[in-house]
This record gives sequence, structure tokens and C-alpha cells, in this order.
Amino acid sequence: MEDMEQKKISHFTDLNVWQKAHELVLLIYDLTDHFSQDERFGLTSQMRRSAVSITSNIAEGFGRRTFSDKRHFYDMAVGSIFELQNQLYIVRDRKYVSSNSFDLATKFSTDVLMMTNALISSLSRL
Repeated sequence: MEDMEQKKISHFTDLNVWQKAHELVLLIYDLTDHFSQDERFGLTSQMRRSAVSITSNIAEGFGRRTFSDKRHFYDMAVGSIFELQNQLYIVRDRKYVSSNSFDLATKFSTDVLMMTNALISSLSRL
């Protein structure tokens, strides 16, 4: 049986949670491309900033040296996930997105939330 080699994480882009969150950012950009021009400076901008904030905080947390600093930025990412989820409910209820698009984006955000919480938990075990 072949030994499974564990990949060394040397850059934030190696983190599975960052990769999944990056996919979420791209999904949100695609989703908001179809919003009306009236929402350009409203929900479009806010949702994009929330999604980008998730990956940015994961990246910044990765680069921090202390556990408390890392935890702070990972916690900030969690807050941005909840902010984005709130915005998804608004665009669903305003009928800016289809049920399928809402379900997909919500699933992605929930996956990222669970992965981020697991990352935070892993800090406690170190």
C-alpha cells in the first residue's frame, strides 16, 4: 500500500478553506453580475465585499504569528460569512436570484463556515 504523503501548507492558497472560499467569491461575482444597475452600489457591492472579506481574513490570519492573532482573523472571516448569508436572504426575497442560485450560494457559504470553524478548532489543539 502506498503511503499517503501529507501536503505541506506553506501558503494561504494551500488551505482547503481558502480554496473553497475563493470559489464562493467567484460565485458571488457571477451571481451579482445579473443584478440591476440600481443595486451596483448597494447589494452588489456589499455582497462582493463580504465575500472578498472572507478570503482576505483567512489569508491574513494565515500570515499572523500568534494563535490569538490567527484566531482573530479567522473569527472575522466567520462574521463575513454570516454577513454574506444575510445578504443572500435579502436577494432571494427580493427575487434577484433563483432558488437554485440561492441554494448553491448558501451551500457554499455553509461549507466555508464549517471549514473555517474547523480551522479555528484546530488552533485550540496546537
